[in-house]
Amino acid sequence: MSGVRYEVNNRVAEIILAKPPLNSLDLDILGDIVDGLKRAGADDNVRAVILRSELSKTFSAGLDLAGVLGTDNRLHVHKLLERLYIDLADAQYNLGKPSIAAISGAARGGGMTLAISCNVILSAETASFGYPEINVALLPAIHFIHLPRIVGRHRAFELLMTGRSFGAQEAMELGIVSRVVSDAKLLDEARSLADVFAGKSPLAMRFAHNSFMRFNDYRQDIGHVTEAFCTVAAAPDAREGLAAFLEKREPKWPSEER
Repeated sequence: MSGVRYEVNNRVAEIILAKPPLNSLDLDILGDIVDGLKRAGADDNVRAVILRSELSKTFSAGLDLAGVLGTDNRLHVHKLLERLYIDLADAQYNLGKPSIAAISGAARGGGMTLAISCNVILSAETASFGYPEINVALLPAIHFIHLPRIVGRHRAFELLMTGRSFGAQEAMELGIVSRVVSDAKLLDEARSLADVFAGKSPLAMRFAHNSFMRFNDYRQDIGHVTEAFCTVAAAPDAREGLAAFLEKREPKWPSEER
C-alpha cells in the first residue's frame, strides 16, 4: 500500500498512516485505508482493527488541498468525498469487528472523518482536534451529521462554524474521544483494548457490531452533504480560501465584493 501500511499481530490488524509530512488524504491513501478495512473484515483471524499514524505530530491534516484546487475541481472533489464519506462509511459499517482510532498529534478535517468512523477513539495527551474547513470557505459536511449527535447541536455549531482547534481533554469532555492517555502509552493502550475485544466470542462480537452499526447508521444522510460540499468547493470563495491558506495570507472573499 502507498502511504499506508497494513500489519497483523495477535489477532489485531493495524492500518498505519505513513505519508509525511501531514498524512494528507488523496484518492490513493483513502483507497488504501478502505482496502485495509475490507481486508481486515474478510480475515477471520483478525478480531479488531487499530487505525493510527506513524507520524508523532500528525494523525491526518485532512484532504490534500492541491487535489481540491485541481483543474477538474468538482469531479475530483466528488471522487474524494465518495471515498472519504461513502466508501469509508460502508467499510466500517460492514467490518463486523471493532475499530479503534489512536490519535497522536493533529487531527483536522478529513482526519476527523477517519477518526469518527471508528467505534472507539483513544487520544494522546498532546493530540489536537478541529474542523477548519469553514476557514477556507469549505464545509465540514459530514460532521453536520456526526457531531450534533455526539456533543449536542449548539456546541457542534460553535465548533464547526468557528473552525477552532481544541485539545484532547476538551475532546474527551465533549464525548468525542473515549479516553486520553500519555503519548508514550497511546499505542499500548490501543493494543490492550484491541486485545480485550479480540478475546470476546467472534460470533457475538460480529452480531453486536452489526447491530450497533445498524442502529447508529448515518449513511442515508451522506448524499446531501456530499453535494453541498462539492457545490461550495467549486465556488470562487473556496478557491480563494485554499489559495490564501497555501500562500499564508488573509483571504479576500469574492462574495464580499458583490
